[in-house]
Amino acid sequence: MYRASFYTLGCRLNQTETAVLAGAFKAKGYSTVEWGEPTDLAVVNTCSVTEHGEARCRNVIRQVLRRSPQAFVVVTGCYAQVGLEALRSIPGVDMIVGTEYKMKFPAFIDRPRKLPDPVVLHSQLIDDADFEVEGTGEYTTTRANLKVQDGCDFFCSFCIIPFTRGRERSRHLSDVLREARELVARGHRELVLTGVNIGRYRSDGRSFFDLVRGLEEVEGLRRIRITSIEPTTIEPALVDHMAGSEKLCHYFHVPIQSGDDSVLQGMNRRYRVEEYRDFLELVIRRVPDVGLGTDLIVGFPGETEEAFARTERLLQDLPLSYFHVFSYSKRYGTRAARIEDQLHPEVIKERSRRLRALSRRKRRAFASRYLGREVEVLFEQQDASGLWTGLTDNYLRVGVVSSRPLRNTLAGVVINEVTDEMAMGVLAAAAAA
Repeated sequence: MYRASFYTLGCRLNQTETAVLAGAFKAKGYSTVEWGEPTDLAVVNTCSVTEHGEARCRNVIRQVLRRSPQAFVVVTGCYAQVGLEALRSIPGVDMIVGTEYKMKFPAFIDRPRKLPDPVVLHSQLIDDADFEVEGTGEYTTTRANLKVQDGCDFFCSFCIIPFTRGRERSRHLSDVLREARELVARGHRELVLTGVNIGRYRSDGRSFFDLVRGLEEVEGLRRIRITSIEPTTIEPALVDHMAGSEKLCHYFHVPIQSGDDSVLQGMNRRYRVEEYRDFLELVIRRVPDVGLGTDLIVGFPGETEEAFARTERLLQDLPLSYFHVFSYSKRYGTRAARIEDQLHPEVIKERSRRLRALSRRKRRAFASRYLGREVEVLFEQQDASGLWTGLTDNYLRVGVVSSRPLRNTLAGVVINEVTDEMAMGVLAAAAAA
């Protein structure tokens, strides 16, 4: 039996695809070992969103070549699509797999043996037809990701993804439901819908809303969580449906990227600040106890002090429970990299620090709303101190101390304390005793 190990850099979609690749090699008879342990096959699923991310990819590849010099090393993912020549120059890489062949290459490997020169499976053209995913993801986590869409047609000026993943395409609904049923049969109680631009899902006349309703019919599935989704792609009917659904989590992660209209225009975003504000206020009115998160980029070229101040004020005012702050870095190959008015790194660093501090305050304020209240938590893991942690449906992380095994169980928790990172509580049965 051959051993295989996997390393994923970048986004949740990459994690999802790695899980499917792991399942494909398991079906071929491979056993999976932890990254860093001796292995016969090492797969590095790379990211190319930033130059720093690409450098990290190269470091990971060199590390595995040192630790397992006899392993058959496969490099795939976004960096394999746009960084082919850089990867060719790393001695010891045996296979470089671009986007077009990413989910197909397990079929080409029978005996993992070192090669004198790398096999290259690469095409500049990426098929834009709707697709199916062979097999089912292998997850060690309680929640499982479910890929429903790939590619993007929006071409934001800071983003390389349309060039690394291609144009928009959707997964056939029947295939999504097939994998969902198999994941639930393996014990997963929550599925997280992933893709590049999932709100643009369209398959045989069915929309993303239709996809959600189809998943709600999967027997045994308790939660459906929507991952990051573009604000202009969310159907109003989906918001109304969320309010009354027993399975669709009361949660949206809706990227804003900037709170200044001139910056949004430079980013080639498809909305303006007031439209974004109106959407969040609509969600707050219609969906009880909804959790709202966002992404933003700090230091986009031309972001003035006034533009940043508008962003900071907006984030203070909006009903967000947290946000992910990304410091802008020039990504060659994007239109934004050609803008001359690039900000000094120290300015970007200080602005990012301020917004991360604001996010921590927002997260704590959101958690504080639940002091004394009972919430339902899907528990995921226990740390060395005995603390079990998990998530509510509106993305509040909750911790309890319990000697009872809680992994993959849904349980009521009464919240009695909050920190910057999570809410703390006791199991509802213990609180009532």
